[in-house]
Amino acid sequence: MLTAEPESRKTMRGVVLPGNSTVEYREQEIPKPSYGQVLVQMKASSICGSDIRQVYEKLWGDEKYRNVIAGHEPCGQIVQVGSGCKQFNVGDRVIVYHISGCGLCNDCKEGYMISCHGKQRAAYGWQRDGGHAPYLLAEENTCISLPENLTFVDGALIACGFGTVWEALTRVKLNGQDRLLITGLGPVGLAVGMLGRALGSHHIIGVDISEERIQLARSMNLIDDGLVSNSKTLEKIHQLTDGNGCEVTIDCSGSPSARQVALQGTRQWGRCVFVGEGNDIQFDVSPLLIHKQITLYGSWVTSLKHMADLTERLSRWNLHPEKIVTHQFTLEQADEAYKIASQGHGGKVVIVFD
Repeated sequence: MLTAEPESRKTMRGVVLPGNSTVEYREQEIPKPSYGQVLVQMKASSICGSDIRQVYEKLWGDEKYRNVIAGHEPCGQIVQVGSGCKQFNVGDRVIVYHISGCGLCNDCKEGYMISCHGKQRAAYGWQRDGGHAPYLLAEENTCISLPENLTFVDGALIACGFGTVWEALTRVKLNGQDRLLITGLGPVGLAVGMLGRALGSHHIIGVDISEERIQLARSMNLIDDGLVSNSKTLEKIHQLTDGNGCEVTIDCSGSPSARQVALQGTRQWGRCVFVGEGNDIQFDVSPLLIHKQITLYGSWVTSLKHMADLTERLSRWNLHPEKIVTHQFTLEQADEAYKIASQGHGGKVVIVFD
């Protein structure tokens, strides 16, 4: 086992979430990598909206949290390498794809460990210890190299949110011919604005219930037009698009009404994608979907290959996801970090380490 000793002490303090909108800490041993595993010293671990809804507040969800160290958006530097590792070494900077699958099913072989149904499937921060601690034990095959010109905070955001957005936008083949409508301008919606620009969309419309988030998206130049969600929203979308709607629309909110706006704001023959989790939707299928010839996609996270593709392009474009971060906290400030993230007014919230 290659090693750069983490430190003289043998234990570490990590964050666990009891499910009542509070944060607790647990002291436990610093793990050691076994065959095919690496020990990653955490540098950044961001907070995802699903962490808030499904674990911190425990409102909904079938992804069972097993009282492990939280945080499924980890990024750091390898300090120990177990036997059998073939790619990474001590000192390498890595993003951790946040699910470890069985490795044998068709989805795993395609790199979509998120969709693994094997009993061995375990998500970091959900069924196995995640990134809200000084060290994370990771499977080598879930690690992606982080280029030197990207920050550790960039890497943490790629680990889930930006990867999810990249998968959705490339699946619907967004390009410079397309106007783009985003419903929900939280961190995922902001990521859509950034990657939508990079993929060539020159007219991006953002919709949110929060004027604060609309102004944030505007200040970052991630949208061209911002609309507060109300009864006039759809009319305004059509006014901005010559009565046609947008070629590509994406709902990042999970709100039934926002999903309706996304569908209704899609141009005939256009493409609509849902990435916001939770809730349901009811609509008249014939006039809204069939007669308009709309293609509706559901997209969940991304694959290892596509996450690596995204990382390479962000490095080549010198584009930094860190731009959408509005709050950074230390591990000792995790309670405040989760409170800010749960309020739903700002951009991305990240826990950073020395």
